[in-house]
Amino acid sequence: MRRRNTIFAGTTLLATCMSLALVASPVMAKEVVKIAFIGPLTGGVSNVGLGGRNSADLAVRLRNQDPKSKYTYELVAQDDECKPNVGVQVATKVAADKNIVAGVTHYCSAVAMATVGVYNRFGMPAVVWGAVLPEVTYGNDFKEVHRVNGTMINQNEVAYKFMAGLGYKKWAIIHDTTDYGKGHNKYFSEFLKKGGGTVLGTFGVTADQQDFTTELTKIRELNPDVIYFGGLTPLGVRIRTQMAKLGIKAQFQGTSGIKSDAYIQGVGKELAEGSLSFIEGAPWEKLPGGLFFTSKYAQQKYGESAEAYGPFAFAAANLIMDAVEKVGPDRKKVRDVLNKTRDVDTIVGKVTFDDHRQNIVSLITKYVVENGAWVVWEDSSYGKGKRKLAGL
Repeated sequence: MRRRNTIFAGTTLLATCMSLALVASPVMAKEVVKIAFIGPLTGGVSNVGLGGRNSADLAVRLRNQDPKSKYTYELVAQDDECKPNVGVQVATKVAADKNIVAGVTHYCSAVAMATVGVYNRFGMPAVVWGAVLPEVTYGNDFKEVHRVNGTMINQNEVAYKFMAGLGYKKWAIIHDTTDYGKGHNKYFSEFLKKGGGTVLGTFGVTADQQDFTTELTKIRELNPDVIYFGGLTPLGVRIRTQMAKLGIKAQFQGTSGIKSDAYIQGVGKELAEGSLSFIEGAPWEKLPGGLFFTSKYAQQKYGESAEAYGPFAFAAANLIMDAVEKVGPDRKKVRDVLNKTRDVDTIVGKVTFDDHRQNIVSLITKYVVENGAWVVWEDSSYGKGKRKLAGL
């Protein structure tokens, strides 16, 4: 009798323990998938890099909140400092880590150009979120390298036609001597000459040059309608400021490289007024997805704004995660899914990759600084004819 009771008691205890174990057992955790973000987190264009990182981080946070997501995503952020040698180091570090399935990579064109071979060699898919030099995608046929933003070819064709349509005829060109600046000079000059415009003088300057008295004095003597600047924000701030000191009244025309809050802050509201910038894609601020992005970004209370290219980083991260959701965290399979991207809705508009994994961008958005903020040209007082740019 005692033996039977002992067996019964033991069975009851075992059942109770199993029941408690089932109750206490946590829900099966999702597999963690790592994706990289690489951009300039320090240095002169760090504001753009931090905005890009925050935007990719936002995409990851939102995906992790989705109960339908098959995986939990982790963003691994790396600083390329907008320097090619550093970019190669961090790209190699990321690509060699097999736990990282793909990357949202690079704002600076010189860095993007230096790293494409790394991604190809390690077989890691990369989606460029900001670099605009055409050769990043078209210079090779690396199936691992994609770009969600457009190129400087798109920018400069629209930029010239727009400026010529306003009535401008004579330009002086200042560009930095990196691949980025030389590329902008090349493409804008080609479109300008085809269209019948006149280049009065072209001046290459180093990205770290501080004093432009020699170049700007010569430009003042040439008396152009417009000074075209091909370079990034820090250099643009110095040039625009020194233009004012030398009394140069020409219209200041920049590229996407100055489409930054830091440009306005650097030169001040008064001098920034009327400056122009051209950037790929539809004005995301007006797209339903753009409004969603801005509201969600604000909720996270990041310390930096998203800047001009943040939405592209957000879109790039989502394309990668969409691919992982379809085929799992396998680099080759993710690459193949990305290569077949066609007509996908994102916050920057439709994304379709061509045979070189370059997004086909059908629209360039024109921006002008008005009252201390970048405003879509058509929405501005300038676009509505209430204000005039310099020389008109």
